[in-house]
Amino acid sequence: MKKILYAAAAIAMMVACSGNKGGEAAESVVNDSVAVADTVVPDERGYIVAVGDEAPDFSAVVAGSGDTVSLSQYRGERIVMLQFTASWCGVCRREMPDIEQQIWQRWKDNDNFALLGIDRDEPDSTVLAFAERTGVTYPLALDPGGDIFCRYAHRLAGITRNVIVDRDGRIVMMTRLYDEEEFARMVAVIDSLLTEDVK
Repeated sequence: MKKILYAAAAIAMMVACSGNKGGEAAESVVNDSVAVADTVVPDERGYIVAVGDEAPDFSAVVAGSGDTVSLSQYRGERIVMLQFTASWCGVCRREMPDIEQQIWQRWKDNDNFALLGIDRDEPDSTVLAFAERTGVTYPLALDPGGDIFCRYAHRLAGITRNVIVDRDGRIVMMTRLYDEEEFARMVAVIDSLLTEDVK
């Protein structure tokens, strides 16, 4: 029974994340459901990726500037922090000033670091107003439909979430919600990865 429930959840997740309403892609999802259930069923925190995995690539438009960034452009060069957020998320609003002060202000001028907020399914104007209200100056990118988020976690999983990616493009840490102890561990991980450069 548990396997059937996992398979059903995996099918629902893949259909939702693909944005496909039916047809051949949906049939393929159904046919592959047992194999998919073993690989993309979300963990207890809603993630469908794990520490050690290669971080799924994506391209996104940065709010305000219109510039397009991709995760792969940093591979081999930078430690990357991805922050999944949205203006309607109260926990995000609590966490973002700490990200600004404890991480972005410390490392923003370091060429070995990149921080990118990814705002779930909100227009440019809303995202810019959100940044102003929270006082953050790090870039926030647009995620129409939540499709970038869906590469990392189940579409219905909550935010805030942070994913730390090393220079090789591998996930080294993931957070969920805003726990001060976990946040402090994340800051320490970033500091450790970046201070290796000056040793």
